[in-house]
Amino acid sequence: MADVMLTLVVPNDLTQHVEDVLLSCPDLVPGFTSTLAAGHGSAVPLVAPSELVAGHAPRTLIRLLGEEARMRTVLDLLREQLPKARLFYWLMPVIEMGHL
Repeated sequence: MADVMLTLVVPNDLTQHVEDVLLSCPDLVPGFTSTLAAGHGSAVPLVAPSELVAGHAPRTLIRLLGEEARMRTVLDLLREQLPKARLFYWLMPVIEMGHL
């Protein structure tokens, strides 16, 4: 099975919940990386007054690497445990990965 990178774009108020789900299944997710980001554009609803003033919504990017089937299982798990989470995601093929 090919390796992929799953990227999740998470509203900051849900970041801890998503991380808890990921940490609860170390067999599927041995690790991940999270970084702060800002959501821009017409597809990003600006709700809080601070978002309206800033013109962007705070987000967290969470990146996971692994077999495609496992990453799809992670997506199913997130759909099940956080059905209204408003997560945006994408899967991308990974050409190579390793440690240096």
